[in-house]
Amino acid sequence: MSDRDPQPVERQLPTDEASDLLALVREIAQREIAPKAAEEEDAGRFPREVFTLLSRSGLLGLPYDSEYGGGEQPYEVYLQVLEELAAARLTVGLGVSVHTLASYGLATYGTKQQQVEHLPAMLGGGLLGAYCLSEPASGSDAASLRTKAVRDGDEWVITGTKAWITHGGIADFYTVMARTGEDGPRGITAFLVPGDAPGLSGASPEKKMGMKGSPTAQVHLDGVRVGDDRRIGEEGQGFSIALSALDSGRLGIAACAIGVAQAALDEAVAYAGQRRQFGRPIADFQGLRFMIADMATQIEAGRALYLAAARLKDAGRPFSKQAAMAKLHCTDTAMKVTTDAVQILGGYGYTADFPAERYMREAKVLQIVEGTNQIQRMVIARHVAGPEGR
Repeated sequence: MSDRDPQPVERQLPTDEASDLLALVREIAQREIAPKAAEEEDAGRFPREVFTLLSRSGLLGLPYDSEYGGGEQPYEVYLQVLEELAAARLTVGLGVSVHTLASYGLATYGTKQQQVEHLPAMLGGGLLGAYCLSEPASGSDAASLRTKAVRDGDEWVITGTKAWITHGGIADFYTVMARTGEDGPRGITAFLVPGDAPGLSGASPEKKMGMKGSPTAQVHLDGVRVGDDRRIGEEGQGFSIALSALDSGRLGIAACAIGVAQAALDEAVAYAGQRRQFGRPIADFQGLRFMIADMATQIEAGRALYLAAARLKDAGRPFSKQAAMAKLHCTDTAMKVTTDAVQILGGYGYTADFPAERYMREAKVLQIVEGTNQIQRMVIARHVAGPEGR
């Protein structure tokens, strides 16, 4: 394995506090996360202790209100934190993004009483969250979900199965979308379900191509009872909450994708500077130099795109189109850059002795989660060309 000691990414941050925050994140990433990443991914081990450390360090609630234990950082800063974490280990970067997504509903649509009661533990109390929208028969068509919540006095009884849930079976809380009314998006309501609720269980984790350290599993809800005080927003508002959360979540995936791509580029550059053929480093050959130039350019373009979308969000302006564009471009870039990194390393890139093959396997899932890239193209086209069938 090559000695990877890349230069920190040059970042334009809005405050000195943000610069200090990124320096802290890089230190944690280099000291606590990156050294164990390859071994633990190979073993399929989830680093719960890292998430405990991140929570204690104030890094699990960065975009949320400081009144409830959040960091009150703009998305422009939060996303760059995700990028640094994902560059060290995608299981961690994506895990923080999912936790933020799971906290979004309550932080944005919850009542004051709900926020006071639950958010401090969710944002800085060591808890880990999961987001439950997809089901075995409803992925891209999320509005067709079948999990039901039936009212019983002051409680709701939730029954159904969620699928492809990051942190499924190990999360401390789940934001669950369930049908409480008519078919379609207007009959869906959001609930905050404790991870230890009777009737809730996680299936065996999926056996995945990459991100083996991050558990992805079905979550079964067999008559799970929650009080009406755990309903998030109004009845029938759940799908709107889910879509709003996904706009922000897509930016998290975009940032993670750029982190993986940057790590792959760093590995490729380090290897190309050390590997000698025909009497000189392979980094001297024009064909390879042009590959590296293209990789670096696409990474910078992706970083600029997700940050432009983040700044729109921070300014309170619409950003759905830009979020879809960022998710699409950044994850496609990650797939291309990691594939090129394997090519630059040649035969060594195809072995587990170097991290390039792991980056390539991990990049693939980023084109699928939080809405496939085909869905992103549909979203973008609607914004640009108008709805279909006009």
